Parts: sequence; structure tokens; C-alpha cells
Amino acid sequence: MKIVLEVTFRMGGVSYRGHRWEGDALVFEFERLGDAFIQVLSRRNVEEEVEREPSAVIVELKTKEGGKIFEAALEDGVYRAREP
Repeated sequence: MKIVLEVTFRMGGVSYRGHRWEGDALVFEFERLGDAFIQVLSRRNVEEEVEREPSAVIVELKTKEGGKIFEAALEDGVYRAREP
């Protein structure tokens, strides 16, 4: 099945690194590791083929300061998330 994720980040410079399963939750991995970023909302769209439907879709953003983890909500067949 195809999972479509749309994430809005608070700054540019985000790279998609892949996905993994944690139990029944599907985790999408992103990182922003540089020193300077554009202070503008940036949107990333990712589509992945997976073998089963996830119980939750999680976004994991790694940064130099540590990172953030937040959940995506299913809306009209697309999982949407926004960096807190």
C-alpha cells in the first residue's frame, strides 16, 4: 500500500533519510544538521510503498540540538504533519 506524507517544517535545509517500523507505527526520518537555515516554512512530500497499514505515522526530525518527534494526522488519504 502507498503511504503519502506531507510535512511542513519551520525552516529549510531538511533532508529525507528513509522510514522504519517501530511496532505498528511507521516512522519517517528527516534531518537538518547544518549551521544556517532559511527561516521560512518548507513543505516536503514523501511517498512510500509499505507492506501493511500503520497504526500511526510519526515524523522524526534530527537536528544538531537534538531533535523533535511529532505525529501525522490522516486527512483525505494523506498523512499531514507540522513541525511544532
